[in-house]
Formats: sequence, structure tokens, C-alpha cells
Amino acid sequence: MRFVTKETENEYTEFLEKHDRCNFQQSLEWGKVKTAWIKEVVLAEDENGKIIGSICVLIRKVPIFGNMMYSSRGPVCDIHDKKVLDQLTEGVKELAKKYKAFVFRMEPDIKKDDGEFRKIVEEIGYKVKDDAKDFKDEIQPRFVFRLDIKDKTEDEILAGFHQKTRYNIRLATKKGVVVKEGTKEDLKDFHKIMVETGSRDGFIIRPLEYFEKMYDELAPKHMKLLMAYYEDKPISGIIPIMYGNKTWYLYGASSNSHRNLMPNYLLQWEMIKQAIANKHDMYDFRGVSGVVDESHPQYGLYRFKKGFGAEFTEFIGEVYLPFKPLVYKTYKFAEKTFRTLRDWKRRINEGKK
Repeated sequence: MRFVTKETENEYTEFLEKHDRCNFQQSLEWGKVKTAWIKEVVLAEDENGKIIGSICVLIRKVPIFGNMMYSSRGPVCDIHDKKVLDQLTEGVKELAKKYKAFVFRMEPDIKKDDGEFRKIVEEIGYKVKDDAKDFKDEIQPRFVFRLDIKDKTEDEILAGFHQKTRYNIRLATKKGVVVKEGTKEDLKDFHKIMVETGSRDGFIIRPLEYFEKMYDELAPKHMKLLMAYYEDKPISGIIPIMYGNKTWYLYGASSNSHRNLMPNYLLQWEMIKQAIANKHDMYDFRGVSGVVDESHPQYGLYRFKKGFGAEFTEFIGEVYLPFKPLVYKTYKFAEKTFRTLRDWKRRINEGKK
């Protein structure tokens, strides 16, 4: 076991980009976007010093409670190799001592039904929290839609879409919606539309500076901005991330105007076509609610993503090591209370409009 240093950053990045379990949130570039966190990377190695596993850990001070350690969509390794997971856990525990952390939390890119992984991590000492259903219950979405595009053509992928989805893609084109790749300067238009989206759908929007930081660290190799225009005016946009063998639909925004022109469908199709051209294995639509009910406020998002023929995927949830169990239990209670109060405040403010 060892940690990534300045001298071994390229070695780590090469390992990550070539691994089947690659995830952009485990990258050094993404770590630089998360400026409020300290970044450390633990490496597992074979007897020759070759990297065989990794986990990128972010560390942040939580007022009152102390330092929390977190890993999004790690580890990257053979997830059924206990020796590798033991090495990575050894490194995590060293970091916990170094930073006096009260907990290590990870939300791995591993499906809920992977009983073998669950058994291994529980033997090592981890606990598994797998009862989340909504976006607010965890840091990363527990439920996503993923489209398998490996070795498939555009026609094969398009044929798997719901009939209404194909119709809406054609409608957008027929009505004159045009998709263009944007620049950093176009992030201003994207952000304005995103503020509009957040106000309409009731979610918190990151500041423009956050997206500009993303662009600086990830574009053009790993990030794009696609904007949809109607009569030369921006009406919708998406930010996809490309890393290793996958593409992720990370952010989307749509104006209240011209929604009937279905620009979001055309944007997704254009990005999927690019992912196919890049010979990627998967297009990840990211999060949806786990409550599949037409009365749920997020059901429209579920239906939109489902229409692209993607697989509804449930992850194992939060896997964690509580170094100070009582502190962590208190923190979780405070975290849940804060989110509940924030939701109440948002609903009260919406009611005043």
C-alpha cells in the first residue's frame, strides 16, 4: 500500500483511465474541482509495485464534529479481491489517524445485489447503509439510469429508445432546434438557464464560478458544454463528463420558454452519439428517485431518462467505517435535520410566490 505523490500522479491517472471501473469522481482533476476538500489517493500494489487498486479520498472539516473522509464511486479495483480491499482499507485507516477523522464514508459504483462485495467489506469491518430512496438521503444518487453502448451503432441504440423519445428527437430537429458545442464563455448562458430550472424544479444551484472551475480543470478532454438554440437564442444545455470508457450526463438546464420544442431530447441524443463515436462502453444518465410512483415530484425525470432505453440501476448505498461511532451517529442526525429544515424553508418560500 502507498499513497499518490506528485511524482506518481501520472501513473495513477493512467491506471484509472484504463480500468473498467474508472469513474471521473475518482480522478485528480475532479479532486481539484472540490476546492473545499483535501485530496488523498490510496493505492494497492502487487509484489512488483504495480498499481492494482485505488481509492480517492476527500477530507473536509465539519464544524463541531471534526474531519469527515469521503470517497465517491470508489474503489477502483477488482471489487471481489479481499487482499486488495484490505490494502486500501489499511491506507484509509492511516489517513483517519493523520486527519483525526470521525468517519470514512464511500458510495461505491457497485450494484445492490452484489452479495460477494457486501460480505467482504462487512468482514473487513465496514457497515452498509442501504435504505435510501430519495436524492436527499445520500451524497450521490442511489438510483441511476445507465445505457449500454459498448460496440453498438447509432441505429441499434436509437432502436432501443421508446417510440415517444424518438418522436421528440425528430420533433426538435424539425422545429429548428440547433445543438452547438459551447465555450467557457457560454457557461454564463447555461448558468442563467440553470437558475431558471432550479427555481422551477426546487433544487439548489451551484454558483457560476463552480462550473468555470470545472471547465478549467476538465475541458476539453473530459468535459463538454452542449447548448440547444432556437432562433439563435439558448433554450437548454447539458454538461457531460467523459472519462476512461464512460460518459456521464452530469448537469442539465432548460428554459421555461420553448419546452414544447423538446430540446432536452435532442441534446441527450447528440451526446450519446458522441459517446458512441468515442467508443465508450456506457452512457450514464445519473440520478433518479428510487420512488417509482407517478405522484412523486421527480417522476417526470424518471420517465424522461427511462425513455432512452437505459437500465434502472440501484447501487449498494453508503459503505462506511465509523472511527468515532457516537460522533458519527450524532452527525447523521444533525445532517438529516438540516436537510429537512432546508426543504421546509424552500416549500414555505415557494408558497409565498
